[in-house]
Amino acid sequence: MIEDRCLGVISLVAFTEDSRERIKDNVQLFSDYVKHIAQIVVSKVVEKNSKNKGLDEVFTHLIENMDQGVLVLDENNRVKYGNQPALKNLNITQDELYNLEIKIQSLSLHNNEIKSHQQHIISQGEWQKLIVGQFYNTQGQQLFLMAYHQTNSDLMIQDHSSLLSTVIGESTKMRQLKKMITRVASSPSSVLINGESGTGKEVIANAVHNLSDRCQSPFIAINCAAIPEPLLESELFGYVKGAFTGASNKGKNGLIQAANKGTLFLDEIGDMPMTLQAKLLRVLEERKVMPIGSNDAVPVDIRIISATNHNFQEMIATNKFREDLYYRLNVIPFQLPPLREREGDIALLTNYFLEYHTQKIGVVYPGISAEAMRRLNAYHWPGNVRELSNLIEYLVNIVPEGDQIDIDLLPPHFEQAPEAACPEEAYNDDYSMSLEDMERNRIEEAIYRLGNRKMVAEELGIGIATLYRKIKKYELNNHRTS
Repeated sequence: MIEDRCLGVISLVAFTEDSRERIKDNVQLFSDYVKHIAQIVVSKVVEKNSKNKGLDEVFTHLIENMDQGVLVLDENNRVKYGNQPALKNLNITQDELYNLEIKIQSLSLHNNEIKSHQQHIISQGEWQKLIVGQFYNTQGQQLFLMAYHQTNSDLMIQDHSSLLSTVIGESTKMRQLKKMITRVASSPSSVLINGESGTGKEVIANAVHNLSDRCQSPFIAINCAAIPEPLLESELFGYVKGAFTGASNKGKNGLIQAANKGTLFLDEIGDMPMTLQAKLLRVLEERKVMPIGSNDAVPVDIRIISATNHNFQEMIATNKFREDLYYRLNVIPFQLPPLREREGDIALLTNYFLEYHTQKIGVVYPGISAEAMRRLNAYHWPGNVRELSNLIEYLVNIVPEGDQIDIDLLPPHFEQAPEAACPEEAYNDDYSMSLEDMERNRIEEAIYRLGNRKMVAEELGIGIATLYRKIKKYELNNHRTS
């Protein structure tokens, strides 16, 4: 569509039942095919309408209304234009992008033979970004079309604090856990995360994966307690054609194979049936998986991270969990503390979830009163971080616009919270420190995400000079910004 004018429609029509079933079974494949054809049409329209080096009106409207990212470069690799999806993928503004001389290098070994989406490194100086896309050459200009789905993975060398930014917490136990994550992330050994329900075990597993050498490969997560035993076996191990009644006539790869070269996260591993525990043990010992109905084992290269809220010693003693599998899984043990034992982290997490849910819902950041914050700090949080996140989402939805969250909005069970765990003066000092921690955390997170100080200042609603003062105050000068 250009200025409410339809240039054309591409459709895929089946004239027989067999063709219909073939399309139905391969929706993603045919969808990608149609998108590829559309891209070729786009390039031809661009070539026809770009008779000079400038960007004419048709060209601009065409690429600006595309859902995928587009970069237009001249013969000297200087960027002349980028549409909004491209700016979002690169985390950069139009002004910063214009006339920027960049290098786009394919990671494929067959760059000249394959005319399809490939991984490219887009770089400028020390800054690098991994983008999936493909080139088209027009008259005197190059068109780089980005794929619809990106890896969102920066290739720049990041420090560990950046990659651990999703692990919110500065309490002693969380600092120790972060150090442990950093220390063992590059290891291929299995990790077992033990913690109460709602403490954020999958967040920790993701952090280990993102810090590892496998970060560019799949992270596959499955909840062993949420899937019935027969289905869990087929989901994990896959099956071949005709393996059982109702099986697909094409067979299916399991999640273990899907996680090849990456990480498989088995949540609630303590609820895995004993029969499947034996099969999983074999995978860990032989690094091969045997699909249901097959006589041939398939080699796999995976790292297994598992999580539980059970006491394995009791389960082993009552023959509910295999001792040999436990030792295979528990090579590197992580103990994730409950929220009630994370002194000072409730304020940090509250700030994080306030920002997260206000952005998701699309409302103004409300803030929270000191008394309401005191009630949250005094609460025992049986549901841990998940309960806190749900509460903040509820509060963000009901707080009147322009108001701050106060105690009158809190659910009734917060009224019974202890009045104070320490003298009021000591509380005020602690809370003042928490506010500084919250501010530092928010600025640091925005710097890592945006990478541009002007954009950071605009998002935080402060002047650029104020931002520079706070960066100096919190010693954030070593972080990459422009």
